[in-house]
Amino acid sequence: MRLDDEAESRNVEDRRGAGGGGGGGFRIGGGRSIGIGTIVIALAAAYFFGIDPMLILNGGSTGQSGSYSQPQTQQRQMDPRAQPQASANDQDAVFVRRVLGNTERTWQQIFRTRYNQDYPAPKLVLFSGGTATACGAGQSAMGPFYCPNDRTVYIDLSFYRELRERFGAGGDFAQAYVIAHEVGHHVQNVLGVMNKVDAARQRMSREQANQLSVRVELQADCFAGVWANVAQKNNAKLIEPGDFQEGLNAAGAIGDDRLQKQTQGRVVPEAFTHGTSVQRQRWLNRGLATGDLGQCDTFGAKTL
Repeated sequence: MRLDDEAESRNVEDRRGAGGGGGGGFRIGGGRSIGIGTIVIALAAAYFFGIDPMLILNGGSTGQSGSYSQPQTQQRQMDPRAQPQASANDQDAVFVRRVLGNTERTWQQIFRTRYNQDYPAPKLVLFSGGTATACGAGQSAMGPFYCPNDRTVYIDLSFYRELRERFGAGGDFAQAYVIAHEVGHHVQNVLGVMNKVDAARQRMSREQANQLSVRVELQADCFAGVWANVAQKNNAKLIEPGDFQEGLNAAGAIGDDRLQKQTQGRVVPEAFTHGTSVQRQRWLNRGLATGDLGQCDTFGAKTL
């Protein structure tokens, strides 16, 4: 990606090195979010400690992007007090602000064109280790996530290193896709999708609720693709050869089936909440190819 000419967002708060709360998953209700990080934590708990994974999944929050957690005995020690204060102008922070700035301008254009209204941009918080949110305490091991209660995206940038080194999904567009996916959840929140999903979940079994969560996550992938398509049309120099493939690689790397296989050695489809690698790639690619929100109706699709 060529971001040199992109104006930086002013909606980024840098809490890295400032400490923060660790703790459990995000609560359901008012805007729930079950992320891939939460799923893998649950599966690791079941596999290594015999804990019912649903005890953890029922305490998850809505719209986390793909991540993973190492087993408890091997997790990284994330003590924010032991980490140096990162510069607000380091390369990674500038990258995040520029990508977020582009999403703000692009979604403003989409909202004006499609809905004749302004786009209320989300806030993005950079943190290290753990931080407090309006959805509960967030941890690095949960991966990037969106909290609908405060309309904020939370990212520990160490996730990018894990994405690159453990999953072989490096590249600047892969990193931008992670942000765009979480922003996609914000768009869902603004459009009222999350409220409808939360209401529907109250009348569903766990398995049905998981299936609904998959549709939420795949739509966020599609929205991420729509952003990239429109952004490329607005700035032909922004997207470079191979960028879209980086995003598709990242989407495939964090599919439920692949993460479950890596974590516990087997795949449990009824526990999927984000979709398989193939599904995530398919819906991201649909957005990339069409740039049309109307093509992102995962809820009405018979086949995902």
